[in-house]
Amino acid sequence: MTSSLLRPRGRTRTVSVGVVPEGSTAPTRILDWRDPRVTALVRELGAAGPAEPADPADPADPVRQIEALHRAHAWIATAVRPVYSVQDERPVSEVLRRGRGSCSQRLAVLEAVARAYGVPTRVRGLLVDGTFWYPRFPRLRRIVPDQVLLAWPEFRLGSPAGAGAAGASWLTVSQLLGGMRPGAGEQDGAQGGGFTNAGSETLFEALSRTAIDWDAAPAACPGADPGATARAGSACDLSAYVLSDLGHHDSRDELFARHGQTLCGLARLVAEPVLGRRGAA
Repeated sequence: MTSSLLRPRGRTRTVSVGVVPEGSTAPTRILDWRDPRVTALVRELGAAGPAEPADPADPADPVRQIEALHRAHAWIATAVRPVYSVQDERPVSEVLRRGRGSCSQRLAVLEAVARAYGVPTRVRGLLVDGTFWYPRFPRLRRIVPDQVLLAWPEFRLGSPAGAGAAGASWLTVSQLLGGMRPGAGEQDGAQGGGFTNAGSETLFEALSRTAIDWDAAPAACPGADPGATARAGSACDLSAYVLSDLGHHDSRDELFARHGQTLCGLARLVAEPVLGRRGAA
């Protein structure tokens, strides 16, 4: 049994109808990639610095972009300790300063690095059934929120900063890191048997080894029984947990400003001192 008492009040969470955002490389309050901590990380990873904008006449190399973001993901997975922080709007620079973060916060770090590298990003808002997190909180199910707001990142590769989307391809974070890469072979999506949200591995770590699919995309889960459901079948097909698709937004800042965070302000204030330090792995 999940709880709706901790949800932000006065918000109607419905899909945004209109033009699909083109994404951006601009810094935001959350994706504050001009902060010295983030620019230092970018230099450490060997990515092009924020002071080196891409030349529109020389299209960015998507292979080089993917390699840089793979390095970033591996660094974050090792250097930013996974915890259950509930402050989704925490700036990336602060996450790096603390050296710990939730899956959402660690994904934000990856987005900030991408923007610093000149790769436009955007997010898709998903309302995910709170029961998906039951394996993480077996004794606290009554206070698990009934809806979890997930900002799922997308990256536009092969497009210089400031250029239009024509000819460029958008990849979800799962596609970017290999599990659902277009044209990937069966082994790419099947390593480790998908993700069940149980055990020591978090969603952020799992992205590099398996597909994470919120749409039941055909062939997204290689080797799975076509008739299996998300709960009873392949662990990489998580579409049955999606309660609502809130559409795309230029940034996670915009998503949270429109739909709020998963928990109301009072719940975050009470829970963060404890969950913000509790190891998720």
